[in-house]
Amino acid sequence: MNVSLYQAAAAMNAQSRWQEMITQNLSAGTTPGFRRQDVSFADVAAASPLDGNGNTSANFMIPVAVASTSFQQGQLRPTGGSLDFAVEGSGFFTVQLPNGDRAYTRDGEFQLNAKSQLVTKEGYPVLGNGGPVQFNPGNPAAISISPTGQISQGGDIKGHLQVVTFSNPGQLTPTDYGYLIADQPNMNPTPVTADTAVRQGFLEAPNSSPTGEMSGLIDSMRIFEANQKVLQMQNDRMGQTITSLGGTS
Repeated sequence: MNVSLYQAAAAMNAQSRWQEMITQNLSAGTTPGFRRQDVSFADVAAASPLDGNGNTSANFMIPVAVASTSFQQGQLRPTGGSLDFAVEGSGFFTVQLPNGDRAYTRDGEFQLNAKSQLVTKEGYPVLGNGGPVQFNPGNPAAISISPTGQISQGGDIKGHLQVVTFSNPGQLTPTDYGYLIADQPNMNPTPVTADTAVRQGFLEAPNSSPTGEMSGLIDSMRIFEANQKVLQMQNDRMGQTITSLGGTS
């Protein structure tokens, strides 16, 4: 069994996975609050196929790519928009998906729908402690929010944004449009602590860097090409060996 052939193929697969995550990070480079996907590499044990006695003839290691989400704080950028909110510190805004489940996001670029409810760009209701945040369409007073998340329309308090955190946010699962869902067992959201504040008129920039992503893409492509050459070299060697053995009488 040609172990180098399998190792080179596994390395190419790992680099392809890295390139996929870089592409995702680059495509979401303008999405407020986007959490970039990082990659790390590890070795896992592999084994050759079973022999005639049901035993493996050799054990070896192959590289794999392991994805994770970075929760590093992005830069807060002023917009002046009354419905633009940013979380300074840990925590996530809570929204309700069309199927009724809850999702979590750092993207605070909100708006009002036809019912004067606070919603995301995708139209998902933003949740307060009592449910969707509802405003009075007949009240022309300005909307304001306190650092603790209390929302007011003029002198009327309309609710308190449900900003939550998790003991292990790395277990949150990324979904479409940069949302995160808590689909792992025992992942219960808790209210944020006093070191977290909601800022009105700000949006959090993605925590990914286009320059850094492009640098990573170049590195990944070079490693991919190097393993591709190893794969081709091993394949040529196997071909030569088969040709040589086939010509032996």
